[in-house]
Amino acid sequence: MAGRLEGKVALITGGCSGIGLGTVELFVAEGARVVAADVQDEKGAILEKRFPEHARYIHCDVTAEAEIAAACALARDAFGGLDILFNNAGHAGAPGGVEAMTAEGWDAVFALLVRGAALGMKHALPLMLARGGGSIINTASIAGLQAGWGPLAYSTAKAAVIHMSRCAAAELSPHKIRVNAICPGLIATSIFGTALGLPREGADQMAALVAQNAAVAQPIPKAGLPADIAAAALYLASDDSLFVSGTHLVVDGAITVGARHAWDASAPSPFAAIFGMSQEDVQAAVAARAG
Repeated sequence: MAGRLEGKVALITGGCSGIGLGTVELFVAEGARVVAADVQDEKGAILEKRFPEHARYIHCDVTAEAEIAAACALARDAFGGLDILFNNAGHAGAPGGVEAMTAEGWDAVFALLVRGAALGMKHALPLMLARGGGSIINTASIAGLQAGWGPLAYSTAKAAVIHMSRCAAAELSPHKIRVNAICPGLIATSIFGTALGLPREGADQMAALVAQNAAVAQPIPKAGLPADIAAAALYLASDDSLFVSGTHLVVDGAITVGARHAWDASAPSPFAAIFGMSQEDVQAAVAARAG
């Protein structure tokens, strides 16, 4: 039975760990040939050995335009073209908010998360036009939707990714190129460790700690895993989503549905602080007054 991506060629940035690696594995299983672009050369070599016929690795820092162009060229030269681009590379970047930020830190985050994705689209475009269309997927974040899920620069950049995806979708739709974003929630990857300044090995171990504890943080009581985002990327990459473009898919265990008291009965309601009453008491008082 043919996979959902049979005959397709994909380029995945940040493809050697976390969400990127999970997506490489799923795309290969679904029949795609994949270029994994990353800066983790040792992991890249292992990936090529695992999938010798279906995956190629290239060193790619997405803040360097020439390296993005080279990754797209590898997809063309090794596999004949490009149908799918997953702009996934990133990290949390400069910590802190308005007072702590620096111009250099701000620019570095935007170069990685926004400009890198924009240049990925630019260099993928000619290859997708030659194939008669394609799918572009950009990794955004729930931090781009609500305050409180990441540092200021990171959160602002991820909001920009969401809007950039929408604008690019409008521009590229006549060419049968769809553009969408995915907004992950608390996914057990090394991004939490890197945000704390841990070295690569320590950041990878931090991912396991997040997996152990994240289930209690959201309504769906399971840890968010790279495989959950990979499944969303597969949907957006495949023909199952031919009528979907210019939107963002939130994959977050429902953590953004509302305040914790909306889904956790043990959490204090804001009504208690505002009125000195429970939410149930307020509802009863309103109902009595209405009656």
